[in-house]
Amino acid sequence: MNLALLILLLALLWAGMTGAFSGANLLLGVVFAMIAVALLRLQLTRPLEFRRFGRILALLVLFVRELMISAVKVAMVVMSPRLDEVVRPAIVAFPLTVKSDAEITLLANLITLTPGTLSVDVSKNRKLLYIHVLSLDSREALIADIAGGFERRILEVFA
Repeated sequence: MNLALLILLLALLWAGMTGAFSGANLLLGVVFAMIAVALLRLQLTRPLEFRRFGRILALLVLFVRELMISAVKVAMVVMSPRLDEVVRPAIVAFPLTVKSDAEITLLANLITLTPGTLSVDVSKNRKLLYIHVLSLDSREALIADIAGGFERRILEVFA
């Protein structure tokens, strides 16, 4: 990816975050993006660091996607006339593949920030993460979803 495309993407991100896609705001986004690229040009020219940036961005996109899906699911549960049928709380022991404190903390925080789930504790041997779930359909499906989603992306970021 060349720097001009990166500047354009950053300017569009700026406009999206501010909520104004006017010409003046896009121009301001381009100026901020050029300053950021100028300050980080040595970091961005190294291919390994640029790939890591892409992996971080992929994790962020996954989190936003999961956040939206979970918010809709929790809203549907809350609005259900028969809460006793749809709310099936459970605490699940999730086997950890991530090892470092940073990886475990990031995974626990992403899970906690996702509506309907809450990281409760990490086992003393750091092999299990206990997760409270608002409505559990299948323990295996939950573990597969987290392992194939957040945990896999976190391992890619820290690789």
